[in-house]
Amino acid sequence: MNKKRLKLVLSLIALALILTGCSASTELITLDTTFKEAMNDGFLSAFITYPLSQAINWLTPKVGIFLAISIVTIVINAIVLAFTFKSSVAMQKMQEIQPELQKIQAKYEGRQDEMSQQRMAMEMQQVYNKYGINPLGSLASTFIQFPLLIGMYNAVRRSEAVANATFAGVSLSLSPSQAIGQKAWVCLVIFVLMVIMQFISIKIPMWLAEKRGKEEAEKHHKTYKKPENQNQMMTYSMLAMVAFAMFSIPTAVSLYYCISSIVNIVKTIVIDKMTHKEA
Repeated sequence: MNKKRLKLVLSLIALALILTGCSASTELITLDTTFKEAMNDGFLSAFITYPLSQAINWLTPKVGIFLAISIVTIVINAIVLAFTFKSSVAMQKMQEIQPELQKIQAKYEGRQDEMSQQRMAMEMQQVYNKYGINPLGSLASTFIQFPLLIGMYNAVRRSEAVANATFAGVSLSLSPSQAIGQKAWVCLVIFVLMVIMQFISIKIPMWLAEKRGKEEAEKHHKTYKKPENQNQMMTYSMLAMVAFAMFSIPTAVSLYYCISSIVNIVKTIVIDKMTHKEA
């Protein structure tokens, strides 16, 4: 099975498992809510939703709802990066080796017999080994990020601070669709920025890989050939699905996604610099 398709299937399975395991409770979590009370809503609610909600509730009176969500988001991303740094590096390297992989795929194009498929898989594995990449390594970040994403959604939905606090005179508990009717333009600006940052976050590994490919081609006096992006339609479809989903849920979740995307953009650039010091 294609590695990207496998990742997508496993991601959907993980999402389904998490969604079925998350609490359907809509009761607000306040600073007075106890861990024992949170446990009544389920394991994931107690260990993910509850601490995230409490962090937002505790920070909001000190720094405001906007910064509270931003700080919690940055901390979450730092925790994820600590556990998935190697897989993040591998994912960026995967972009850079696409021309080599596509050469191998073109070599065996139309040859569906078992022997040819085995040889193709063997040659592709040799490329992975050459660059020290585990093609399934990026799955670790998927399984860590999904519980946090769903947990953050529930934390925002149930946090007393999100329900009561305002940013620029607007409640971030409003969804972008509700914001249109109430002319709460702040929510719409956050939503649009989220979509833009998501797009850049998705595309920047490809842009950096293309930049490195051009530099390498110039170094060897060759013409750079841009690799085909076979999953471009899937990328844009996923972005459209995210935008569609975020349009109907609290803008605070769009803010979380926006900050996460900015952090991911910075992380991608830093990892690129770190892994190409010799350049």
